[in-house]
Amino acid sequence: MARAVVAKAYGGPEVLQVVDVQVGPPGPGQVLLDVRAIGVNPSDWKQYSGVWGTDPDRLPLRLGHEVAGVVAAVGEDVEGITPGDEVIAYPVTGAYADRLLVRATSVLPKPAGRSWEKAAGLMVTGVTAFHALTATHVGAGDTVLVHGASGGVGSAVVQLAHARGARVLGTASPANHEHLEDLKAVPLAYGPGLEDRVRRAAPHGITAAIDCVGTAEAIETSLALVPDRQRIATVAGHAHATGTGIKLLGAGAGSDPGTEVRRRARAELLRQWDLHHLDVRIGATFHLADAARAHRVGRGGTVDGKIILLP
Repeated sequence: MARAVVAKAYGGPEVLQVVDVQVGPPGPGQVLLDVRAIGVNPSDWKQYSGVWGTDPDRLPLRLGHEVAGVVAAVGEDVEGITPGDEVIAYPVTGAYADRLLVRATSVLPKPAGRSWEKAAGLMVTGVTAFHALTATHVGAGDTVLVHGASGGVGSAVVQLAHARGARVLGTASPANHEHLEDLKAVPLAYGPGLEDRVRRAAPHGITAAIDCVGTAEAIETSLALVPDRQRIATVAGHAHATGTGIKLLGAGAGSDPGTEVRRRARAELLRQWDLHHLDVRIGATFHLADAARAHRVGRGGTVDGKIILLP
């Protein structure tokens, strides 16, 4: 038996429960993991909050899409993976567990000596950032404006853009400006006068913008500063951006899910992490049994960095 977190109903974090689940041996093309750490993401609570519907036939809902752990066993037709390997698995279903069956195609090697917490928090934010940079064709010589640059996705965008040779300006609260400076970005406070502050910081102009925060200010400022709307993308501001001509990324009607780009991103993220060009900022860790508390903290927006569950 394994322990897993499920949503028994739709609502707030109070609907989350830890239950016993049966985990059989891995079948063909499957890998059994002993989980060491689990990444928490906003999509996890959106699953049961009602944002994506309230179909009772889907209950109970298993949560979580990224995990790190040790291979316990492999099924038939699995090559290159052996028991004892330290790995990252993404994408997966039901990552909130202490033991988990995953597809072998979702398994990637964890760089030796790197922490379980950071390994578990690398992929969801990382592939989103990679997708945004690819969609906006960011490369050497660009000057990029990143809205919400100190968050999980924003921090990854900043680091990956810098690795591509771009100059990065990032908006964040003043409390996070030192963090952005550590990431080699020019920090800017959001709020009234943002457009003027950006123009002063980038007198030669902004060539691309990526919105990771979803505010009207982020969309309007990007439209005012970037001449080519196809070089503006949002992963969070679809309500404000629809009909403007900028790129909508992720889930939702009219959005580009970037399935193939995100699949390719995984190997590049591991490479950049192994080269120390990319890091994961851990904001808080919780025991698996405290998943509801972790979600309350995450929904409250009071943690700077990734939230991780530990079995």
